[in-house]
Amino acid sequence: AKRVNAKWMTVVPGHVDLRQNIDFQTANVVESLRQASALLEPHGIVMVLEPLNFRNHPGLFLSKSPQAYQICKAVNSPSCKILFDIYHQQIQEGNLIPNIEQCWDEIAYFQIGDNPGRNEPTSGEINYKNVFKYIHSRGFKGVLGMEHGNSIEGKEGEQRVIDAYVESDGFL
Repeated sequence: AKRVNAKWMTVVPGHVDLRQNIDFQTANVVESLRQASALLEPHGIVMVLEPLNFRNHPGLFLSKSPQAYQICKAVNSPSCKILFDIYHQQIQEGNLIPNIEQCWDEIAYFQIGDNPGRNEPTSGEINYKNVFKYIHSRGFKGVLGMEHGNSIEGKEGEQRVIDAYVESDGFL
């Protein structure tokens, strides 16, 4: 992070250990993240924990936003926050806006991708106009990462991405 002047880093705690009770594994993850946070805080670096969905990433420990919220609250550090990947959370749990609201004070980063296909907004089932309107209404000042492909190839697809963001922005 120091070498490239990064202020954010994505963290995925690994796979579920089926030989260990999930609560003990959670306690171990919290303790590890506390130690990492102590190293990162003086440098203003933030780990963003990314819950990933069961379909694309089966068996991972961190899969739901309430779980990420619980861990961030337990770590209790400005260097440990949530990366709320809208694509993953639509697959994993749905109920996007209420879950964003519940996790709000621990979210530092959103990633954008529609479902199915992980392409630009308006290419799938997620109502990005409402999701973006909610995020904007809360005064979010963090990162909105465009982690998606294009539903159409070439220059036409690039224009489709631009049009999708314009269409999804209720404030233009």
